Amino acid sequence: SLSAGLDLPGRFLFAILTLMTLIAILVFIEEAVYIYRKIPSSKRSIIIWINAAAPVISTTSCIGMWVPRSTMFTNFTAGIFFAIVIHKFLMMMIKECGGQKVLLRRFENGRFTISTGPCCCCCLCLPRVPITRQTLFWLKLGTFQFAVFRPVLVFLSIVLWTNGNYALDNLSPKGPALWISCFIGALTLFALWAVGIMFRKVRILLKCKNIIPKFALYQFIVILNQLQTTIINIFATQKIIPCAPPLSSKARGSYIAQQLLIMEMFLITVISRVVYRRKYHDLEPPECVAEEPGDKKETP
Repeated sequence: SLSAGLDLPGRFLFAILTLMTLIAILVFIEEAVYIYRKIPSSKRSIIIWINAAAPVISTTSCIGMWVPRSTMFTNFTAGIFFAIVIHKFLMMMIKECGGQKVLLRRFENGRFTISTGPCCCCCLCLPRVPITRQTLFWLKLGTFQFAVFRPVLVFLSIVLWTNGNYALDNLSPKGPALWISCFIGALTLFALWAVGIMFRKVRILLKCKNIIPKFALYQFIVILNQLQTTIINIFATQKIIPCAPPLSSKARGSYIAQQLLIMEMFLITVISRVVYRRKYHDLEPPECVAEEPGDKKETP
């Protein structure tokens, strides 16, 4: 077994990482109880979902570290959960503005800047879109499609994997892994684009709610869970990460990614507790709030 093959430093490292995961879970549980007691019911579940992202990813990484054969399932579980969290973060920004109706009143004459990352940050010639009920619907659809289609694609991948037809290191055009990965990547970009468009509009209005640190934490989870893991897996597949018997290059890359995620998600869990636990004042009524520079002020 894995634990029997570990030397003393290896067992110490595994014990420390497991302890960090347990502490992250306890911190989240304590934070969830606080949110349940102190936060209005309209925002309660959304904020709990967002705060759960880091401890869930840490837990799945810890299980994958101790049970290597479960890595496929733990990675997919973390991916599904994170897809839901992206949609929840967009909904949280709308809720913090007072809800959809109040947001439309606040930005009655405003426009969304769609030339933002990760899809269109270089397309400065794109027009600014009026803020209407329809544009808000398309932004919500941009994140909701990811929360729906990623679990479907993950389920399809697991079915193909159990049948021996799906392998992450087989990226030939004839294999399903390449096409499923590209499709998931495109869905991810559209979801992150929708969140970026909304954040760019409300970041000044919600500055008093610390939306910038909250968005930064969300971005760190995106980069570490998606980009960092993908880069390490590519290095392992190309044998850039050397093998260390009894671990192959691919298995060693998986361990490195999981161990880094446990430490990083532990830190994000602790920081999230500080950021989300603060008491924030409610925003002023829409009639008293001016829009961000560059937009017309709305009339009472």
